[in-house]
Amino acid sequence: MAEDYLHRIRNKALRERVVTAEKAADLIRDGMVLGMSGFTRAGEAKAVPLALAERARRAPLKVTLMTGASLGNDLDKQLAEAHVTARRIPFMSDPSLRRAINAGEVMYIDQHLSETVEQLRTCQLPPVDIAIIEAAAITESGGIIPTTSVGNSASFALLAEKVIVEINLNQSEQLEGLHDIYIPTYRPSRTPIPVVTPESRVGFPFIPVPPERIAAIVVSTKLDSAANVSDPDEGTQAIAGHLTEFLKNEVAHSRLPSHLHPLQAGIGTIANAVLHGFIDSPFHDLTMYSEVLQDSTFDLMDAGKMIFASGSSITLSAPKYRQVMERFQDYKPKLVLRPQEISNHPEVVRRLGLICINTALEFDIYGNVNSTHVMGSNMMNGIGGSGDFARNAFLSVFVTKSIAKNGRISSVVPMVSHVDHTEHDVDILVTEQGLADLRGLAPRERARVIMANCVDPDWRDGLEDYFTRALVRGGHTPHLLEEALSWHDRLRRTGTMKPE
Repeated sequence: MAEDYLHRIRNKALRERVVTAEKAADLIRDGMVLGMSGFTRAGEAKAVPLALAERARRAPLKVTLMTGASLGNDLDKQLAEAHVTARRIPFMSDPSLRRAINAGEVMYIDQHLSETVEQLRTCQLPPVDIAIIEAAAITESGGIIPTTSVGNSASFALLAEKVIVEINLNQSEQLEGLHDIYIPTYRPSRTPIPVVTPESRVGFPFIPVPPERIAAIVVSTKLDSAANVSDPDEGTQAIAGHLTEFLKNEVAHSRLPSHLHPLQAGIGTIANAVLHGFIDSPFHDLTMYSEVLQDSTFDLMDAGKMIFASGSSITLSAPKYRQVMERFQDYKPKLVLRPQEISNHPEVVRRLGLICINTALEFDIYGNVNSTHVMGSNMMNGIGGSGDFARNAFLSVFVTKSIAKNGRISSVVPMVSHVDHTEHDVDILVTEQGLADLRGLAPRERARVIMANCVDPDWRDGLEDYFTRALVRGGHTPHLLEEALSWHDRLRRTGTMKPE
């Protein structure tokens, strides 16, 4: 066993701090704030959280858990079901934790992903007691080399009182050199963040933690959870086609260059499938400045379409992960992973002029987008980074299929049941039915464009009837308040938005 991991701990003094996951978990006390690595099911610490959940089943305790984004390996499930998680920040995607949040058992703070460590740094959130960070290795100086994500790991490690490092032997040592760890200076005299292209490298290739703060080192072997990736279907191919035609027109009118601006895409099957559609597009020399590098990122590279991608994590399906790691040295010069406060930073997003493609649960006839709440009350996953990008994008695009649940639900409604992205932050809406370009339009004009282009034919008459009657009542943004959420109420009562 010593031969397997000692060479990964290049600071020899730290080798004495190798302990079991159970021993490391004993450092955690009831009421503590934990900052844990992990961003969209990639690069999370794996052994210590499982040991903590097992311990809590015998001796109950509760903690506040901060991460970068969602965790893999059912960690949120295990911690929620062991009643460890009292408070969760800033994003999650686990069904068991979701049930606990919606039942009010776990207090969930749904934040823009660029903001969590900003609030930690300025003491607006309780300080991190212990950071638990997965690493590929530790340098001679004690620097932590992250694995397949950076997320909030760097700031957690730098701000925490103690750090537990998990050396994962199944994370490739080739990952060293992939990361660019840059921490902004303090406000109000902060200097500009010097990222001026997706390729910019402005920081360290490791997290520069003083060795004396590393309280324990644990050896682990669990792999990241595989992403759930669906092949493009007729609907997502149509969405990709509409967006491609729109972007071709933008190029033709000299509003975009032929290589476009850097791309950002949210997580999930629809966004991944839409990006995949760029393979058959006329665009070339594409770059990406995003949060998550998904299967489509590497498909675009393999197709010769994308030349560089910057993100905060690499989250792949099992087959794509094997392929990428087998050829990682070929991909590595075209990749960089950053802290999420840099990958999502409004300053950098606006400077680079990103084309941002994110997913909506629903949107309304005026262009307001709900991306988090089902029926206005129940949390799905969280806003993630979509708000960071949407408000500051060169083009803010939201995509979704026009119907859900076999046609029982329209994704375009009179009024969204929860607003994450106001009409002011939304430029383009796309469904398989078509694309609505909302730029430069007043609310009444937006409504007509959305209804004409994005709505499933079975639902168009109902929306037009609502809008026509709302116009009689008048107003800058006409609504019938007594009916605005009637579609959602009908769904609650009958299981469908369709008229009774």
